Amino acid sequence: MRPEAALGATEATAAREPPSESQRGGGASKGPGYGRLKWLVRWEGALIIALIATIALGAVTSPEFLTVSNIFSNVSLLYGELAIMTLPMTLLILAGEIDLSIASILALSSSLLGYLWAHHWPMPLIIVCVLAVGVVCGAFNGLLVTRLGLPSLAVTIGTKTLYAGIAEIVLGPAIITNFPSRYTTIGVNPVPYTHGLLSYSGVIFIVLAAVFGTVLHATPFGRSVVAVGWNKEAAQFAGIRVKRVKTSLFMVSGLIGALAGILYTFRLSTAEADNGIDLVLPVIAVVLLGGVSIFGGRGTLIGVILAVLVYCGLQSALLLTNFNANALEIVTGGLLLLSVLIPNGGELMARVRRFYRLRSPVWQERR
Repeated sequence: MRPEAALGATEATAAREPPSESQRGGGASKGPGYGRLKWLVRWEGALIIALIATIALGAVTSPEFLTVSNIFSNVSLLYGELAIMTLPMTLLILAGEIDLSIASILALSSSLLGYLWAHHWPMPLIIVCVLAVGVVCGAFNGLLVTRLGLPSLAVTIGTKTLYAGIAEIVLGPAIITNFPSRYTTIGVNPVPYTHGLLSYSGVIFIVLAAVFGTVLHATPFGRSVVAVGWNKEAAQFAGIRVKRVKTSLFMVSGLIGALAGILYTFRLSTAEADNGIDLVLPVIAVVLLGGVSIFGGRGTLIGVILAVLVYCGLQSALLLTNFNANALEIVTGGLLLLSVLIPNGGELMARVRRFYRLRSPVWQERR
């Protein structure tokens, strides 16, 4: 066998197999205290430290940071929809895909809700129709990716623009604001018996996080999602229906995007064609900050929940210090870069070393 063929076979085998316990640093020779130390250096441990530092920073910079009104208005209420959208995005990125159209589905849902209400549809029927449209949008994304074999990045960039354009067509420049108070109060009032801390979107996030966490970490479907992201070919050989799994994830993403659009509209008591259109990058930044690998196959929902708290706390602290609102995007961009580089630094360096090794003069001479 030629040397390069042997090396290629070895790398292919290594790519299909998860790292062993010794490769992950979990061998028995490390000593009885190593397991505890290993947990401390996990990404979730770093996020806990970051959360504590964020709370300390907010408390020092503003006496209002730890007040009930700030936690409700600048954390639970303001970022509820963003937090909800991180849940399906987590599963999609774990499966090796991405959905850049989720914020446009939110905007389309808001636009459709306003349009149907302006045409005197009953609100329960409107909500059902909006959620159904979100599922259809997600299914369209999934079919383009799984049936035509197109990359999800390119597909959802295209559908991001497509859904935003449909939202403009549906509602145009109109702004609908005459929603009934029994729905708009859901968007701005705290949930009873939560001492004024949690909004309805915050409670929905907690419930959905429990559901998504159970599905991801305690069901065969969740294990299939991770396996698909780890190695799609190996998952297919193992009998996992990769196309069905990915299509289902895109449909769930569309459904949650539509739900976020409904909550966003009720919170603002306003339906516009561009509602929430800029939320997609913060959603991705939070998921990656939670330690989910951009290459798929690695990450936990607990990490994403911690990242949501860190992101919301940091943004709230900056708002209380009269930080330039236009410069908040710098924070999002910085977190996005750090969350890609730090958790995936080892994998990125391994790929760089392999790239240069295969192109080294010694290797070329052996060929």
